[in-house]
Amino acid sequence: MPSLDLLLRPPVPQVQEIVFRNFYTAFLSVRVQRPGPGGSRRWVTCLRNLCLMPCPHTEEGSQDYFCLHRHQMLCDVDQVTAMRFILRQPSPVWLHFTIEDLQIFPPGQKSPQKDFPSWLSQLTPPEQPASLHGELPDPEKVSTEVQQMWVLTEVIRARQAAARIGRFDVSPTTLLMGTPTLPH
Repeated sequence: MPSLDLLLRPPVPQVQEIVFRNFYTAFLSVRVQRPGPGGSRRWVTCLRNLCLMPCPHTEEGSQDYFCLHRHQMLCDVDQVTAMRFILRQPSPVWLHFTIEDLQIFPPGQKSPQKDFPSWLSQLTPPEQPASLHGELPDPEKVSTEVQQMWVLTEVIRARQAAARIGRFDVSPTTLLMGTPTLPH
């Protein structure tokens, strides 16, 4: 099972957020190494099988950014000396998968917001529908144009051939000589 190991020197006193960009990883588990009793170190699973792609066979979620917060972890992420990101992709469609742009933030340091294109940040929120007053077309004009389109559709339908083209017999001599044989 592929994994990414990250050695933290000096140890991070606390982990507040982990930010990364997915690259076709379907599920993610995170283990942290912390100092144990007597100076030993032990690995603890703090996130198990987080779904990054709802359907591993399709691209949904395959290149999204994710932010894991401290409250999502199964254990405390204090005094972390190393982190192991265990990646899973059960689909045979994606041969290469990983996580990219991995960043770890301690408390008090917020993850930077990703820049959005200006056209995206200027969209009207769905809670506030756009005002349509004064922007609606004249109903008489719309009605006339719809009637004209309906008439054109009827004309095209009437011009279509009513008779079906039948089967033509072709003899071997016709193929050689190039003389058409009329249907019987």
